[in-house]
Amino acid sequence: MDIDRQRIQDDLRGIVGGDVFCDRLMTQLYASDASIYQVEPLGVVRPRTVADVMATAQYAAEHEISLHPRGTGSGVAGESLGNGLIIDFTRYMRRITISPDGSRVVVQSGAILAEVNRALRDHQRWFGPDPVTRSVTTMGSVLATNASGSHYMRSGSARDTIESMRVVTVDGELLDLSVHHPNDPGTPGRLARGIAEIQSQFQPLLDATTTAPKSRGGYRLDDVVDASGAVNLAKFMVGTQGTLGILIDATVRTEPIATHRGVVLCFYHRLDIAARGAVAALKHGLVACDLMDRRLLQIARDTDPRFAELLPREAEAMVLVEIQSESLEDLHDRLAAIRESMSTGHDASFASLDTVKQSERDLYWQLSRRVIPRLYRFKGTESPVPFIEDVAVPSQRLPAVLTAIQDTLKRNQATGTLFAHVGHGQLHLRPFLDLRQQADHKRLHTISKQIAEVVWEHGGQVSVEHAAGLSRSYLLPAQFGDLWQAMGQVKRLFDPQHRLNPGKLFGAVLQKPNENLRPTAQTIDISSDNRIIVEADQPSAIAAAEQAGRSVPQLQVLQQWPAARMITTVAQSCNGCARCRTTSPGERQCPVFRATPREEASPRAKANLLRGVLSGQLSVDDLTGERAKEITDLCFNCHQCRLECPASVDIPKIVGELKSQYVATNGLPVSDLLMGRIDLVAAFASRAPWLSNQLIRGKFTRWIAEKLFGLSAARELPPFVRETFLRHAHRRRWTRPLPQGGLKVLYFVDQFANFHDPDIGRALGEVLQQNSIGIYVPLAQSGSGMARITAGDLKGARKIARHNVRLLADAVRSGYTVIATEPAAVLCLKHEYPNLLDDEDAHLVAEHSHEACAYLWNLHQGGRLSTEFQNIDAHIAYHQPCHLRVLDPHQVGPKLLELIPGMEIERIEAGCTGMAGTWGLQRKNYRNSLRIGWPLISAMRSAKVSMATTECSACRMQIEHGSGRSTIHPLKLLAYAYGRMPKIEKELQEI
Repeated sequence: MDIDRQRIQDDLRGIVGGDVFCDRLMTQLYASDASIYQVEPLGVVRPRTVADVMATAQYAAEHEISLHPRGTGSGVAGESLGNGLIIDFTRYMRRITISPDGSRVVVQSGAILAEVNRALRDHQRWFGPDPVTRSVTTMGSVLATNASGSHYMRSGSARDTIESMRVVTVDGELLDLSVHHPNDPGTPGRLARGIAEIQSQFQPLLDATTTAPKSRGGYRLDDVVDASGAVNLAKFMVGTQGTLGILIDATVRTEPIATHRGVVLCFYHRLDIAARGAVAALKHGLVACDLMDRRLLQIARDTDPRFAELLPREAEAMVLVEIQSESLEDLHDRLAAIRESMSTGHDASFASLDTVKQSERDLYWQLSRRVIPRLYRFKGTESPVPFIEDVAVPSQRLPAVLTAIQDTLKRNQATGTLFAHVGHGQLHLRPFLDLRQQADHKRLHTISKQIAEVVWEHGGQVSVEHAAGLSRSYLLPAQFGDLWQAMGQVKRLFDPQHRLNPGKLFGAVLQKPNENLRPTAQTIDISSDNRIIVEADQPSAIAAAEQAGRSVPQLQVLQQWPAARMITTVAQSCNGCARCRTTSPGERQCPVFRATPREEASPRAKANLLRGVLSGQLSVDDLTGERAKEITDLCFNCHQCRLECPASVDIPKIVGELKSQYVATNGLPVSDLLMGRIDLVAAFASRAPWLSNQLIRGKFTRWIAEKLFGLSAARELPPFVRETFLRHAHRRRWTRPLPQGGLKVLYFVDQFANFHDPDIGRALGEVLQQNSIGIYVPLAQSGSGMARITAGDLKGARKIARHNVRLLADAVRSGYTVIATEPAAVLCLKHEYPNLLDDEDAHLVAEHSHEACAYLWNLHQGGRLSTEFQNIDAHIAYHQPCHLRVLDPHQVGPKLLELIPGMEIERIEAGCTGMAGTWGLQRKNYRNSLRIGWPLISAMRSAKVSMATTECSACRMQIEHGSGRSTIHPLKLLAYAYGRMPKIEKELQEI
């Protein structure tokens, strides 16, 4: 850290109670957002209180530093980027306070919109505006951008909900803004007087404005001064994008949740016909009307089998409309009328459907709310780029505008995706460009300007909902014409020195949309096993560095990065959309971020860190420091981000590479060293289980283990058994290779089933024998090595992987199918080992490896599984482990159990247990482990069941530790139902 940054960090830490960072690693994490831009800030402040924000603003004023308020960084225009101090409200300032009747809610800037609505649900109310990113966007951002969303016709925009707000001025003064008279004392009166004078001066121009929706962009002077001359400063501040004041909190109005809602989907052969049909449908009193093009429909089909069945293949466009009513009968009548109207005439749809059922309605709405973020899954040289994104025209002109925009794209030899809120004429457009090519940098600017001209010709505006930011602010002088002077006067009134989010909305110099783009060229040399990996822009970058006399850093990667998924490509595929910061109960990513909501805990932070190194903005040596370790340790390899990321970025692989760089230089801490070799410890302890069990139960020895090895003394360790499973298998002669012919499996045994609960393996053997399937358990196999992979010991993990793969590949060639009862072990075989080895044997093993329940379910679907089960009257709660959720999205475990007569399974969908293998055993992680798993633990405690079941041994430990529920592996229940394992009768006595 240079001297100036160190001084600023030290100064601010002395006056701010929150977090302050000026080091290069942290500023790299805040240098980008969901846009295509990158600007490194001077530092980051995460305030805890209003006093922190005021102190920061006062310090910045004294030292002439710009301030840039930031929410989750989900904006696509670069509105939260800047080279001054970033003020991140999402870490601490997230409070939500609801009025007794729920009609009003006070929200701090960092409160997430989806969390606000979940809090309001008990009052049967919600916050009306619903931007598509509401699961991650903050209320500060909603108000700063005047967000609206699909239901604008029902709820208007954020500006229509505001009652009051508190802001900190550029000089650090706290203001409580609502309706103020120009004669009021103090700063509010001065600001009201200034706004009234500017509005009066430019009233003729405001009256002449013919755009629709009227004056939604820029600093809005309409409808803020009433007949008495009073000025609604709170309303005026909405939509000013952090350029006039720093929003602390606000009081907003809510609205009742509709009694009945109905949705209609209409499908069309052509986009222009769909647009005309949607406009015609507005006469039916719709509350929402969205239009999607064929590319979005294809993404929906590809990412969800439910959409593949729902959406006709021949559909080139789709229109989704919604109506609401207090009467269900009236709703049905109106839905029928809408379908009839949209299915007849010249602009008729060729197919349609409707629903009033909540489950189906929610599925239909996922088409826009889930599919649009998945635009980032487009693979290839070109991708949909969000730089136009946000334009609005009069609704009746939308069909003509769509045609003109398509013609503009054709002239520039480009295509794009189209999504429109037809009711208020808002269009989201993303042209396909390859930003690695300088020619497309020029096309980006050209297309941006030409499409803006199309919008203006049709009486529309650019930048009406998603902020002007770095991508569209340069268009505003031409858009506002003579009104641009009014914008300048407003800016000077609030921020005369241009220190609040400068360069956005107004400025003497506004950047072009192709400036400050994220770097796409790799500028460092990468090697793997002494082989140089060369990418497109690497040779010229290295040559330039050498010619300048600079040394070229060397990054020796420790995983295999095939040509199709090069390390640079994977790192750059993270677009920063912030979906990994969601706290939605319907998703699991990211468990660690949910427990500690800070930017460095988010999955995208790891991609930003690696991208910073690959582009040369960070030193390779930075990865070997303690700060990098702190960031990468905020991931325990659950793989939920890889599953749920809209762009399918392999963040766990990125984290593995980052951790390995630290370990290769510094070695492993004692705790991680022990956890990575816990199978060896267990093998030694199992030689004298009576002594080992006494030691792990003793308070003193557990205290010693905590102090010396970092094992949590509060965590109860599973006891060791006298006869390990491998010894049992040897006694049963399962360790002998089987003759050729028939179905036969190789059981890849995990540590827990071997040393702690061999009945899992015995149950598997009994189930297989019941179905005449041979079982082979090779004694030479090693543990999976997942703990080493999670800790970053990839060299040690590679040795284990190479040994196991050699053994398993030979077995596969001999006709065996590899199965495991531990989800983490299966994930190693199918995902981690190919990353470590990337050879023919690794891929062969991955292709023929299965989780035991998944293997049995496949047998059942093929009619090969015996269903001669005895009756078990039981009500059991089922939890699907994270690793198994990646491997098996269909939850076959409970499906198998439901084949047993009398068995009732309650699926508990409450997120991750927080145990994460050996991660939750460590003292440093114990509290966070319980914090992460608390929703599941609470659900298990309150479930009206006899016991729980799950496939993961670590999840089992957490469930039993936190909820007290006895937990059993599904295979034991299957074996018992076959009548082959009477030994577990004691475990089932509670049922």
